This record gives sequence, structure tokens and C-alpha cells, in this order.
Amino acid sequence: MASWWRTFWFKGPAAPAHLVKGERGERAAARHLRRQGYKILTRRFAGKHGEIDLVAREGEVLAFVEVKTRASDEYGDAASAVDREKRRHLVSCAREYLRLLNNPRVPVRFDVVEVYLDDDAREPREVRLIRGAFAMPEHISD
Repeated sequence: MASWWRTFWFKGPAAPAHLVKGERGERAAARHLRRQGYKILTRRFAGKHGEIDLVAREGEVLAFVEVKTRASDEYGDAASAVDREKRRHLVSCAREYLRLLNNPRVPVRFDVVEVYLDDDAREPREVRLIRGAFAMPEHISD
């Protein structure tokens, strides 16, 4: 009980700014997806090969969603950060998630949500959903 009490009253060091911004972006992306008709199933699914920010359902489609939060697109759009290596990790995590569900025969899609958020703003300036940003390859080594 004493350790719980300390945790409740004494906060540890503040999280790094980029992690705070990322968390705000994920919350904004989840709200945006719900408004688009998605049902959020899981946040931050951690697999052996990384993490999937959001797992959601849109109708019969199971969507694995990567959220990228940026202040601007001055150096390129946020989705460009989902490079080949990141896609490989996302696919591996998605396969692990599907295995946990006994490999249901459902359509699967990989979406990216770009969130443009100023540091001091309460709400994002812009949220862009890219449905089907990339496909799951037939074969990939886990």
C-alpha cells in the first residue's frame, strides 16, 4: 500500500516531450477514427518486433494503424516515416496479433494517420487518414 501511495502523490520525472506529443497524437487519431466509423479494439499492441499504435475495426476490416505526429510537414509528410523497415515490423506485429486470435479469416488493412499538432495547441491542426497505406505481403519472415 505504501508504494501505491507514493506513486499516487509523487510523480516521477516528466516524460520526454516527443513521447508526450506522440501520446496526444494517438488520442487525437483514435478520436478521428471513431468519428470515421472505426471501433478501436487495442491501443499499443506490443509484439516481439515492435508495437502497433492502434488496432481497429472498420466494418468487417481489421485495420492496423500507425500514427505519426508532427508539428509540420516542412521536411515531408508524416507518413513518409513509415519506411520499409517500419512496415516490416508492423506486418510482423500484425501477424502476431492475428495468431493470438487464432488467425481469423478477415480482411486486413494497414492505415496511417498523420496528426499535425502544435506544441501548445489543445487540438490538432490537421488529421489525415491514409486507408490502405500499404499491403501485407504474402511472405515475411518473423
